[in-house]
Amino acid sequence: MPLTDSTQDRLPEIPAEALSDAQVAAAAAFRAARGTPVFGPFVPLLRSPELMTNASTMGLHLRYRSVLPLHLSEFIILITAREWTQQLEWHIHAPIALKAGLDPAIVAAIREGRRPDTMGEAEALVHAFSTELHRNRAVSDTTYARAVAAFGEQGAVEMAGINGYYTLLAMSMNMARTALPDGAEPPLPPLVR
Repeated sequence: MPLTDSTQDRLPEIPAEALSDAQVAAAAAFRAARGTPVFGPFVPLLRSPELMTNASTMGLHLRYRSVLPLHLSEFIILITAREWTQQLEWHIHAPIALKAGLDPAIVAAIREGRRPDTMGEAEALVHAFSTELHRNRAVSDTTYARAVAAFGEQGAVEMAGINGYYTLLAMSMNMARTALPDGAEPPLPPLVR
């Protein structure tokens, strides 16, 4: 949970006339790769243009070229957003997760900060792997073996990568106090453990 209740965005969008040459180039490359202007977590990251470009490239791989099915990678993103109480990450990815086929009851449970009551084998594995990684800073031998059996070594590495990548974005947005779109209410209640 952020250490302050302030909602003032520390690192809002940079006016076009204030962008450095490196930021202009990074924003143009972002638009070319993603078909959209710099948005969300990439707004604060643009203060470090090379970091933003590299983060965007990694994100494109993890979102669209992972061996994990989309509903499972989106599940990992929601777990990460909940762990970090990252409102914009949740705001963006909860609808994507639902559209990808993640059970609404699973989404609701994660939003509430609890383990979902009913998950399929793959969802239970992703939940165990991700929560162990976030809370224990490690993955048990049993969970790791199950991940490799289900998704191969590449899948285990990509599960760690998705958790880590969306943690980077959550940390960056929490630090920057990245705002929700105008009129959007924070979707995540405070996390109580």
